[in-house]
Amino acid sequence: MTNQQPELPLHWLPEVIDFNAELASIFATANPRDRWEALVALSGRRLDFIQTIKLDRALSKLETLLDVPASARMKVALIGSSTLDHLIPGIRIGALRRGLLVEAWLAPYGQWRQEILDSTSGLQAFKPDAVLLSIEATALVPELPLDTSAEEVAAVINTKVDEIVALWRVVKEQLGATLIQQTVLSTATPIFGHFERLVPASRGSVAAHFDFKLVDAAAKESVLLLDLRTAALSVGCQTMTNLMLWHHAKQEIAPTATPWVGDQIGRILAATRGLSKKLLVLDLDNTLWGGVIGDDGLEGIVLGQGSATGEAYVAFQRYVKSLSERGVILAVSSKNETAIVEAAFNDHPEMVLRQSDIAALEASWGDKPTALRKIARDLNVGLDSLVFFDDNPVERDLMRQTLPMVAVPEVPEAVERYIACLGDAGYFEAVAFTGDDRQRTTQYKANSRRRELEASTTDLEGYLRSLEMRLTVSSFAPVDVPRITQLINKTNQFNVTTRRYSEAEVTSIMSNPNALSFAARLDDCFGSNGIISIVFGHLITRDNVCVFDIDTWLMSCRVLGRSVESALLAVVASTTRRAGAERMIGHYRPTSKNMIVQDLFPRLGFTAVEGPPLRDETIWEYDLNGMSEEAPNYFSLAVDLEPV
Repeated sequence: MTNQQPELPLHWLPEVIDFNAELASIFATANPRDRWEALVALSGRRLDFIQTIKLDRALSKLETLLDVPASARMKVALIGSSTLDHLIPGIRIGALRRGLLVEAWLAPYGQWRQEILDSTSGLQAFKPDAVLLSIEATALVPELPLDTSAEEVAAVINTKVDEIVALWRVVKEQLGATLIQQTVLSTATPIFGHFERLVPASRGSVAAHFDFKLVDAAAKESVLLLDLRTAALSVGCQTMTNLMLWHHAKQEIAPTATPWVGDQIGRILAATRGLSKKLLVLDLDNTLWGGVIGDDGLEGIVLGQGSATGEAYVAFQRYVKSLSERGVILAVSSKNETAIVEAAFNDHPEMVLRQSDIAALEASWGDKPTALRKIARDLNVGLDSLVFFDDNPVERDLMRQTLPMVAVPEVPEAVERYIACLGDAGYFEAVAFTGDDRQRTTQYKANSRRRELEASTTDLEGYLRSLEMRLTVSSFAPVDVPRITQLINKTNQFNVTTRRYSEAEVTSIMSNPNALSFAARLDDCFGSNGIISIVFGHLITRDNVCVFDIDTWLMSCRVLGRSVESALLAVVASTTRRAGAERMIGHYRPTSKNMIVQDLFPRLGFTAVEGPPLRDETIWEYDLNGMSEEAPNYFSLAVDLEPV
């Protein structure tokens, strides 16, 4: 008998037609940027274990011949108690699928404590951006006598979790890396059957208790989770593991499962770099309800109680609404009449989604790629942040060919599988949940009203005054660290350096006595935009003069064109001058997306620094002597900064 493990299919991805031919065409491509984009495109197909390995080998061979921006490169360390090397191709291709090039480093087998605690270890020398700590159950969860009391079990588990937390803190303090902890994937067969969890010292009960304590500690320590325990509920633990290979090679994850597990890890890594999608564009007919509303009428569509299919559409709408409530922007692209669509959202009693949940609604008879371009333009988001969900395979194929940067899941025929398709794809993977996320749809709809006001006003200064803007600038605060980190890692357009930082690194900036930080919130007559811009840098000595060296200056695209940068500069300049600085230094590092700030520094009065040119970077200087501290007169300012 053979121990064949089933493949875990990436069911939301379109199938690959001729993998070998597509791979060969990549090697034949001469342009480094085209080659990179072709690799990303091929990774976006439904690849099996062997194809994943082949694509990873091709990636390794071509790695030095690719045009990959620095912001898309990431160093990831794998540390654990089991064999992990077979996971690397899956992780690299899972990350590639999201436009991220991962350089992986693997700790020696079982040396997870030593690598973290030894200051001269390979881990310390590698200086990773992220660390995956993958410790299997037998190394984490102690095996106790079955008559051990619940109190004794709790004491042992608390001690073990405290040991893990201590290691987390070492990683964050010494490396400043994002830490991803794998949850316990228990494969132990119950010895009590369904009574297992009621015996405190049973393997199943101890594993569940330990998992709960570990997750609670991760939330308190700002550690991310690779929650394989939960993920396994949808695919089955036995399909992810292979006991024969565990006993022979200590592989906790079966090789056939590595494309799926690698995708789980890849989506977390991408989310830490702000590469998760932002906006879900939905079709309507046979996507949010059954039938064609233009033909069947409002009363004829299949939705709600009375049929299994109608209830499945309601369940899908509930799931989509939950995505909206956690910060995913919703839009609609439908070949329909606007009045008919609005009637469905506003008048159908079984609709869960309402028009107020939709940030942009495009109902027309034109092609959908054009509609998506308009949605992206109106909401001021990049096309690469969109997910297009449509039941029609012709529309999906057209979108993939016309706008390849838009994510297009392979929507199943059965509506009851819609939630699994969208959820399993992980397009909207999160690494934080902030107050701003909860207000996302409201903020984007308010932006639409601002644009309407702007379109009706011929005088720009009059328009800006009519917004009644209030800019509040404060130092970085602990409560804002998740939102600040989120902005740092997902802002690409108005971002002068596109440097990326983890929560641990942002926290260390706050405690650095030579660092100055500024977080700007913007409110206006339409509501609050939340934190929309940050600046931070360091006071250094250059040519015997105190200088404020700007490390990062970024701003949300939602508030472009309102002169926020001029108002913020006035606050930064006056504050740094009070701190003893005589000059400010700004850096511009061009990327494919931040061209809108290529003239930011000269536009604000900085002058170019003469000297040997730096690779892909220009340096700008601002003389703080005699500078004006006045912000544009259409802002009211509130400044709450730490004393300098």
